[in-house]
Amino acid sequence: MKRLAEVIVIGSGVGGLTTAALLAQIGYRVTVMEAQTYPGGSASTYSHQGFRFDSGATVVGGFQENGPHHLVGQQLGIDWKIHQHEPAWVVHLPDRQVELTRDNVDLIADFPGTEKFWLEQQQVADLAWKMSAQGLPWPPRSPAELAQLAKVAIQNFPKDLRLIPFAFGSVYDWIRGHGLQDNTMFQRFIDGQLLISAQTTAPNVNALYGATALDLARQGVYHVEGGVGGIAETLVEKLESLGGRILYRQRVTRIAVEGRRVVGVYTKKGRHAKQEVFHPADFVIANTTPWNVHQMLAEHTSPRLKREVERRKYGWGAFVLHLGVNSSALPENFPDHHQVLPGPQTELGEGRSIFVSFSPAWDQTRAPEGQRAVTITTHTEITQWWDLLERDRDAYYAKKEDYTRRLLGLMNGIIPNFSDHITLQLPGSPVTYQFYTDRHLGMVGGFPQSSLFLMRSPRTGIRNLRLVGDSIFPGQSTAGVTIGAMRVAEDVRRSLPLQRRDALYSGRSLNADPDEMVTQS
Repeated sequence: MKRLAEVIVIGSGVGGLTTAALLAQIGYRVTVMEAQTYPGGSASTYSHQGFRFDSGATVVGGFQENGPHHLVGQQLGIDWKIHQHEPAWVVHLPDRQVELTRDNVDLIADFPGTEKFWLEQQQVADLAWKMSAQGLPWPPRSPAELAQLAKVAIQNFPKDLRLIPFAFGSVYDWIRGHGLQDNTMFQRFIDGQLLISAQTTAPNVNALYGATALDLARQGVYHVEGGVGGIAETLVEKLESLGGRILYRQRVTRIAVEGRRVVGVYTKKGRHAKQEVFHPADFVIANTTPWNVHQMLAEHTSPRLKREVERRKYGWGAFVLHLGVNSSALPENFPDHHQVLPGPQTELGEGRSIFVSFSPAWDQTRAPEGQRAVTITTHTEITQWWDLLERDRDAYYAKKEDYTRRLLGLMNGIIPNFSDHITLQLPGSPVTYQFYTDRHLGMVGGFPQSSLFLMRSPRTGIRNLRLVGDSIFPGQSTAGVTIGAMRVAEDVRRSLPLQRRDALYSGRSLNADPDEMVTQS
């Protein structure tokens, strides 16, 4: 007797939900386990006192023709509820303001002598987007993925040969190749854009990756109706219409392994529940970090994954300030997104640079009448917050107050007396972020994209367990995790027959009612 194969997705981030919906469309039985009461993870939107705040991501792209969201929308029959925003955002430098738009006119005008650089960036990015739309499983981890890469290379030959030099150099090498190494304010601008799209600065970012990372504004930036969490909510609706399901308040505590294969997961309903429930599965996809998967596998973790979590450096965290602000504080026709950068001699992050997003005036669901929801973020090193919390809780809260003052000080610099118009103030550190997203130590944004040859695949060292999300290539952003999700869905399709013969795992039928499979913790 045969049955449909069971797939469990841990976490309802955009990467996990996209994978889940694509697999449900093929015909797999898909269940998403989500610890919170709403979907989205690092790209969710939560409600508080009449406001709807974006938890992490506030700027989204990838909806352009042949962009990742566009392709998934076509495949799943989704009509995304989005509105393009122009300019994408305004960058505030010490000596100038630069608007990022789809035509790049201001970039060339504000940074004379950079026209050839931007022309080359567009040409490289256009080819990279085109190849990505054709399916680009990098780094390849199977003969099928290697064959797909070869197919894409042949289809784009000989134009793709021009990408080879960019694959081995950094963005700074590229800048130097155009004779722009002495243009310090241009370099500061590039560093600021790469920090939010590649998690590090020009000397460390691979040039090929950097060309695409610098292309977000040109491809178009969008608002999602109701907040960025609307992407996840739309994917949940599609998943359920295809026969899949999402279970909220289901925190995965363990991944069960027998004979070097995953056989299911254990969950607790709520953070403090004592009972565990077993959910059988033929395949598990974890929309989280390698450290989280390592913890859930415990003694069953693979040698490869164990080495990785012992050696890999942590990614960035974020200090976030969610504000309610009177609309009267904003100048007329004030753009919705802003980035504030210090001078070239000052390090970025830690309250010295910020990204600011205002809820759009047309979206009345985001804030009470006459007000706007505001998100201000700055990159921050994560372990300092945890160390301080453990040593001195008072000092931890004092640090939160200090970072709040820093962020508001920069805001007062672009909108005079901005602080006087605040009606609600909610600060959050990586500790806060870990509490709500379960991401290890509150990391966000994936890993710095320094080398094409060090980028992470979805593989975990266990045959039927994959990672998805910003930990795998190509990394952060809803567009990036969607590219990864398309790859993972195809990988599962090749690896797991749609129909499976009935089997027993530890005496538990794969068709049994999971509510009856209870153990005491």
